[in-house]
Amino acid sequence: MTADTRPQPPLTIAESGSGPTVLVLHGGAGPASVAGIAEHLSRSSRVIAPTHPGWNGTPLAFDSIGDLSHAYLDLLRDRDLHDVFVVGSSIGGWIAAEMAVRDHDRRIGGLVLIDATGVWFDDEPIADFFALDARGVAEHSYHDPARFYQDPADIPAAQSAIRQGNMAALRNYAADPYMHNPRLLPRLAAVTTPTLLLWGESDRIVTPAYGAAYAAAFADARFEIIRAAGHLPQLEQPEATFDRIDGFLQSVRIGSVTPVDSTGPTP
Repeated sequence: MTADTRPQPPLTIAESGSGPTVLVLHGGAGPASVAGIAEHLSRSSRVIAPTHPGWNGTPLAFDSIGDLSHAYLDLLRDRDLHDVFVVGSSIGGWIAAEMAVRDHDRRIGGLVLIDATGVWFDDEPIADFFALDARGVAEHSYHDPARFYQDPADIPAAQSAIRQGNMAALRNYAADPYMHNPRLLPRLAAVTTPTLLLWGESDRIVTPAYGAAYAAAFADARFEIIRAAGHLPQLEQPEATFDRIDGFLQSVRIGSVTPVDSTGPTP
């Protein structure tokens, strides 16, 4: 069998800043949900922030989260990038974890997974996001749902169409099996890349207990709670989130990361 030499579809990428490279991966909420992270990190790093194919009107080019992880690893290889920090929110964290288990030529220097999906625990199942209405999404996703809830009737038609397209893309990548790869969890023990898992204390999509179990599956991971935040702590508590990311990236860059007990989240 010959290798597939067909050209890969182009990726939609925003780039900013200079310095060490950070790849910022958004979740189902789209690129805007990680724009603050990208802007903050661009002050000290070169930030690459893709829009996953299928989001915000971009062509749906792949079939799985695994496909996306391969595409982004290929991006790092094509640019000959090393010691790249990968920061991923929600399914972006899942993509980052899939990249880490496939990173055979050691392109990735550190991982930050923010309320990531991607693995399954029977005693801490992922909430059925697709079954939730708009109010249910807000209640499951935010510490302060009233602040972020939008009545669908008040959303402009163009914005509503984008949201519907984004939801269709999310279903394409993560509906079956639901929000996880059954083969990912047992492979995480072989990932020695320093990893930080940040979790909103009020996340009801993937609970902090889920996050702690996720962290425990890695060879070298620490787990930290962001107070008064839900599934997207970078939106509810941006400064606390940025501080944790900055501290971790600095500690990895100077080689002084000390893993903590992932079953005992710090305040």
